[in-house]
Amino acid sequence: MCGRFGASGEQPDTGRSGTVSGTRGVSVAGAPRSLLISHRLPFRMPFRLPIFPLSVVLFPGNPLPLHIFEPRYRRMLSDVLAADRRFGIVPVLSETDVPVADAIGCIAEVRLNQELPDGRSNIVVLGGTRFRVARVLNDPAPYLIAQIETFEDEPGSEPPVEAVDALRQLFGRYLAGVRELNDTPPEDPVLPDDAATLSFHVAGAIECDVALKQRLLAQRSTARRVNDLCLLLPILTSAVDRGLEVHRGAHSNGGGGKMPDMRSVP
Repeated sequence: MCGRFGASGEQPDTGRSGTVSGTRGVSVAGAPRSLLISHRLPFRMPFRLPIFPLSVVLFPGNPLPLHIFEPRYRRMLSDVLAADRRFGIVPVLSETDVPVADAIGCIAEVRLNQELPDGRSNIVVLGGTRFRVARVLNDPAPYLIAQIETFEDEPGSEPPVEAVDALRQLFGRYLAGVRELNDTPPEDPVLPDDAATLSFHVAGAIECDVALKQRLLAQRSTARRVNDLCLLLPILTSAVDRGLEVHRGAHSNGGGGKMPDMRSVP
C-alpha cells in the first residue's frame, strides 16, 4: 500500500509472527519495550565505524534483536564488543547491495549479547544517532568499515503541537488494529513526549517497505517527518482495516486470519 512513497524493498518472511529474516548473516525479531530509552549517545565525529548492511531500517531510540551467524559478522561482533560496542546499520534493498558514499544509516549499540555454543550470537542493539557514509575504507577486516559523519534534525524544524497530537492519534488507531489482527489484547501505547523521538518510534513500528523507511530515516526536518507519517498512517490503517474484516469473518467461522502484506511488491 505504501509503494507510492518509495521503491519496493521486501524483507523475507520466516513464517513466524512478528519475525522477519534479514540479509547478510542475521535474522530480525520483535523487541522488548524495556529497551526503549534515550538514543543520544556520546561520541566524536567524524569517525570510523564497522558497517552492517541489512534489509531493515534502524531508527534512533529503537531496539532491534539480531541473530548473528555469518563468520565475518561474528568477527565484527567480537571486535565491537572489545571496543565501544557500536557499529552502523545501513539499509540495503538486496543482499548484493553494498553501501556507498552518502548512504544514510544509524549507529547501533550492543546492549545485550548471548553467545551460543556454536559461535552464533543473539544480540539486542539500540539505535543511536544517524550518520552519512563519507567513504567506504579500504581495510583488511572481513567486514565493511566506513568513515562516517553524524547528523541530527535541523534546528527550528519542530512541528506544531497539533501535528504531533494528530500523529499520536493516527498511530494509536493503526496500532490498535494491528494488535487486534494479531489477536493481542488492547493496550494504550506509552509514547515519547519529544516530537523527534516520537517520529522515530512510529517510523520504526509501522510495517512498510524499506525504501520508504530509508526516506524517513534520512529526513532532517522533524516537522516534515511527522507530516509524512501523518499522510502514510491512514493508508496503512486502511490496509489493516481490510485485513480485520477478513480476520473477524474467519474467526466467526472457526478459522484464523493473518495480517496482510502492506509492503509494496515489484
